[in-house]
Amino acid sequence: MTDRPVFDPNDETHPHDVASFSPPPEPRPDWSASGWIDPEPVRPTPEHWFETAPTARVQPTPPPPARSGAGTGVVLSAALLAAVLASGGTLVALNATGALDRPAAPAASSNALSTSAGRQPITIDESSAIINVAAKAGPAVVRITTETGAAATVDPNNPSLDPNNPFFDPNGAIPSEGVGSGLIFDSNGWILTNRHVVSGSDKLTVELKDGTQYSGSVYGIDTLTDLAIVKIDATGLTAATIGDSDALKVGELVVAIGSPLGTFSNTVTSGIVSATGRQITTDNSQLDNLIQTDAAINPGNSGGPLLDATGAVIGINTAIARDSTGIGFSIPINIAKPLMEQAKAGKELARPYIGVRYTPIDKQVAKTESLPVDQGAWVSPKADSSGKPAITPGSPAEAAGIKPGDIIVAIGDTKIDTEHPLNAVLAQNAPGDKVDLKVLRDGKTLTISVTLGTRPANL
Repeated sequence: MTDRPVFDPNDETHPHDVASFSPPPEPRPDWSASGWIDPEPVRPTPEHWFETAPTARVQPTPPPPARSGAGTGVVLSAALLAAVLASGGTLVALNATGALDRPAAPAASSNALSTSAGRQPITIDESSAIINVAAKAGPAVVRITTETGAAATVDPNNPSLDPNNPFFDPNGAIPSEGVGSGLIFDSNGWILTNRHVVSGSDKLTVELKDGTQYSGSVYGIDTLTDLAIVKIDATGLTAATIGDSDALKVGELVVAIGSPLGTFSNTVTSGIVSATGRQITTDNSQLDNLIQTDAAINPGNSGGPLLDATGAVIGINTAIARDSTGIGFSIPINIAKPLMEQAKAGKELARPYIGVRYTPIDKQVAKTESLPVDQGAWVSPKADSSGKPAITPGSPAEAAGIKPGDIIVAIGDTKIDTEHPLNAVLAQNAPGDKVDLKVLRDGKTLTISVTLGTRPANL
């Protein structure tokens, strides 16, 4: 399946040999024999351009001992004997304490991860990291082939229904086939991919890295993002390690694995996190809070994972910018986690919903609209041009008392900003959950509890 390219206010409700050549010697210029000297010799760098080095402390040299003939030999012999006795005593002491038996501390490995409390940027040899990531995550990446158009009975009187005819068309339209990628997130045959990879397909074939193929079915489609879940009848599969996309740092090493062009299965590319919190508009939808990366993502990579240097999945590749080089986008894995849990529990895929139309606030919006804060979600103060109200009638937001013009600045302890937009934060909850919204209204901060509803599929 081909990746899709990338404002109105956010609407929660959307390779001869070659002859050798030696140049003839050139005569030395006249000035080389004339003793010509640059009239302005290079001046040394002034002393004050450097930091003053600390002055070494000079120890006074003691006067040499007076010669005393045979006496000197006696003194040297005594000194030598004392040194031998002292070293022997030291050896005995070390043996007695067992210090000589202790193994030497191992040298630090250049490939070792350098971490501290919490998830910190990883310092690791890049080549080794990519090799390790490919070995660890590769078996969990699959190729998904989709077909549309069911087979029909052969009619010898109708060439279009002859399977040997290159234009065999059983249903009045040439059957189409698409290829994308997917990620095994549970060993019991659960696969995460893109909605646009599988949407509208009549047949799915899932191929593992070792070439084993399974017939698959679409378990569910996400109503909020370009995600879908596929199920195959298999157990004991290699599942990927799921990471934490909220802890990503710009500049961090990432690796993408997928089936570019639908042919080169399990292709590995690498790059960095170029940015986070990106918003793009695809052919038919708007996607928020995406990870931007320069790891090569091509048609066929859709649905494959974006991984960090430990091999943990931090995103699902979903789109590339048209007419660009090195601009790809991935859906943060944290947004997919609720769907994955719902599927494993046998529940229908559902997204939470409060029912408001809003504008993400940044410094420019705050300045233009004279808002008191420069981050948050500004509930539209009036209906749109079509008369659609800012707050959907009968929605959880209306029931909780949210009003047009309110500014939602946080959900629980999570602040709403450009990297944590309202929909993305809500998506980490489930329908039926009760959340506390911190709202600015008329200069006052209010806490409003909202019981989340289920996002309609047609939004």
